[in-house]
Amino acid sequence: SSTSQKHRDFVAEPMGEKPVGTLAGIGDVLGRKLEEKGFDKAYVVLGQFLVLRKDEELFREWLKETCGANAKQSRDCSGCLREWCDAFL
Repeated sequence: SSTSQKHRDFVAEPMGEKPVGTLAGIGDVLGRKLEEKGFDKAYVVLGQFLVLRKDEELFREWLKETCGANAKQSRDCSGCLREWCDAFL
């Protein structure tokens, strides 16, 4: 499956202080909802992904419940985080 430019940009470098909106699948609306719940940085969302033991199904369910992400958005975001973990952890 092909990945978006946003996805490729994200996994190409260390996380640092990237805002949550730099994650693939997370646009302005979902980004704001996540920020309101305290997930203001990409690394905070990564933390949740790791707490869920990189279980993409659990993470996607969490994302749906937390910010209303649809199937494609949650799939893009979990894939982005999984690939980042493979590259950097």
